[in-house]
Amino acid sequence: MNFTFKSLLYIILFKLTFINTTLLFAQEAIPLYKGPIPNSIPSLDEETSEINKDSVLIIHKVSRPTLSIYLPPKEKCTGAAVIICPGGGYWVLAAGHEGAHVAKRFNEMGIAAFVLKYRIPDEKTMINTSIGPLQDAQRALQVVRENASAWGIDKNRIGILGFSAGGHLASTAGTHFQKAYIHNPKKTNLRPDFMVLVYPVTTFTHNGLQISSNEKLLGKNASPQLIREFSNDLQVTAKTPPTFLVHAKDDDVKVENSLVFAEALKRNNVPVELYLYEKGGHGYGMYNKASHVLWMDLVEKWLKKMHFIN
Repeated sequence: MNFTFKSLLYIILFKLTFINTTLLFAQEAIPLYKGPIPNSIPSLDEETSEINKDSVLIIHKVSRPTLSIYLPPKEKCTGAAVIICPGGGYWVLAAGHEGAHVAKRFNEMGIAAFVLKYRIPDEKTMINTSIGPLQDAQRALQVVRENASAWGIDKNRIGILGFSAGGHLASTAGTHFQKAYIHNPKKTNLRPDFMVLVYPVTTFTHNGLQISSNEKLLGKNASPQLIREFSNDLQVTAKTPPTFLVHAKDDDVKVENSLVFAEALKRNNVPVELYLYEKGGHGYGMYNKASHVLWMDLVEKWLKKMHFIN
């Protein structure tokens, strides 16, 4: 075995181990729906996973959504919970550094975490691509609330966090909760109690990477009415949950996404906190290498200030 081949073999083994360790970190991963998946078209399961050149776990072509459960030790449990929506432009899911790793940090705070592997909008697998991810977010909130006592959770302290396009999904859940896009026979509350939005897409009215998110979710020929409906800064009301936002000023997903959403919250007297990095770009997960500030530490302080945790 020459050095080059041996090195390549080690890299392959490392990547396989990394994927397995990341996926096995959850105590349990459950199908999001017990029966048929709503708004779906019968199709083959073409989901695949990979570690990309930046050592990021990426999941492609999700059509069977799941919820991965990460519960803190009982002695640390605060009763709060958060549903995590990884980013990926509605094209893929960055399920490691924007999913499992974040769940572990929340567990350290005593917060139960649930990583949502939501469906990727695709006309081959979905009747209406614009509502598919929202259905999955609402279903995740429904599942966590209806099983709150079994998981040691206070059903009135369940939030949602999203990165990038996952931030769009999280903010959609926080602004479109008055209409149930899923079967909800128990009339379960589908409103998140708080939101954390990290370099999010919140609006489709500013240029940037969100244009591809817009087209992937709504289609290339979306009507102005549909674009407005899913520009979530325009859907904020006094009932929108308290929100913590994080963004870098040099992000390709323009910082205006967070600025306009924060302003909309303020106009409606909704508690909001916004942290802006001077630099950092996009997609850094929990650790912005351009700054010593850890935004997750700021989130923990904010959750304490808002009395979601002690």
